[in-house]
Amino acid sequence: MAIKMTVDGNTAVGHVAYAFSDVAAIYPITPSSPMAEVVDEWAARGQKNLYGQSVHVSEMQSEAGAAGAVHGSLAAGAMTTTFTASQGLLLMIPNMYKISGELLPSVFHVSARALAAHALNIFGDHSDVMACRQTGFAMLASNSVQEAMDLAAVAHLATIESSVPFLHFFDGFRTSHEVQKIDAFEYEELRPLVNFDKVKAFRENALNPEHPHQAGTAQNPDIYFQGREAANKYV
Repeated sequence: MAIKMTVDGNTAVGHVAYAFSDVAAIYPITPSSPMAEVVDEWAARGQKNLYGQSVHVSEMQSEAGAAGAVHGSLAAGAMTTTFTASQGLLLMIPNMYKISGELLPSVFHVSARALAAHALNIFGDHSDVMACRQTGFAMLASNSVQEAMDLAAVAHLATIESSVPFLHFFDGFRTSHEVQKIDAFEYEELRPLVNFDKVKAFRENALNPEHPHQAGTAQNPDIYFQGREAANKYV
């Protein structure tokens, strides 16, 4: 049974991201910071997620560091997420190519915001997320606080199912900070929807000296192209 919550878009997304994540690697940037703040608050209280544990929250020194931490955490077999916007998202692009190319399930939640061009602007457009279309991330856009919660869940469920990482975005301030009464998921409602076999397979594929595998190679075009083509069936 869904519960009624009166929340803003950031809190709605944080509620879902907390449920699905072992780790959240974060760095604050307006207007996405409240997503990380609520996740950090719930973790400090010892709130349990779908895996029966609290989320490990790690604040890095920049968004580039946060994206690197997400990549490393995923390679180690932890379901990992992050929250960002604008220039912060641009700093994550190199790692996004790696996460996508390595078919690592993850969700980046973005409260979309204008990029600094001739001047800094903290208000709304989608120039940040549009710069990520080539990374290989699937993209989902939410248009209200209710959609922000619903599509956050779709993104997390779909990334587990497909191994394709997702970028879930919504308007900075217009949706991220708008307060609405919504139907919210209880974690026990989400549990039957999760493919825990896929979660188990993801964890078992983590880097491990007991069963090593090759990663991070350099390849000539003929081999590199075959790898890129092999990933298409997942998309």
